[in-house]
Amino acid sequence: MGRRESASYAYILRVSSETAQTLDRGLRLLQLVAEAPAGLTVTEAAAHLGVSRAVVYRLATTLGEHGMIRRDSAGRLRLGAGVLHLARRAQPLVADAALPALRRLAEQVGATAHLTVAEGGEALALVAVEPSWTQFHVAYRTGSRHPLARGAAGQAILAGREGDHGYVASAGQLQPGAYGVAAPVPGVEGMEASVGVVALSVLDADVVGPQVVAAAAAVAKALS
Repeated sequence: MGRRESASYAYILRVSSETAQTLDRGLRLLQLVAEAPAGLTVTEAAAHLGVSRAVVYRLATTLGEHGMIRRDSAGRLRLGAGVLHLARRAQPLVADAALPALRRLAEQVGATAHLTVAEGGEALALVAVEPSWTQFHVAYRTGSRHPLARGAAGQAILAGREGDHGYVASAGQLQPGAYGVAAPVPGVEGMEASVGVVALSVLDADVVGPQVVAAAAAVAKALS
């Protein structure tokens, strides 16, 4: 390789490295903003990323042009509508990947199985599967929402944030006479979710709990 070719190759490597670093910083900024419900100031973001305010301004401007980040009236960085658009596009793919594990769980337990994801401070039912052989079961409506702190599905997500991947049981917190068992979906980067079952009769958590945990692990594997 001649001197000119060597210089060109070194230049390409340097530009590629700088591009990768910029992309990494942009993704890290997006993640930081996503994890800050009240938004972030440019100064706070710069401190978290270990870069200057000018770098954060450039990253935020680029992400803002694609609708991923916006600045509110106080100048704080918040998620933009573009992120919601991408999330809605991804939801059917997530649901399709989770369906086999949810079907097995619904048939095993004889209860409605569901995949629930965190969206802000709420739990969103992304997909539900009803058992085929029971006379009566809960009709769990996809798209329904409830606070994360209420019901087994949301509480399992909160437990997962603390590193607890066991199961959670609840009774009558969302609907009188309904019983739920859920477990967080472990290790899926960028998604907080739980798998659970809900029934009209008391569920034996010692029996159902391990089945739900296994189903959550199967969903995680399908999404990895």
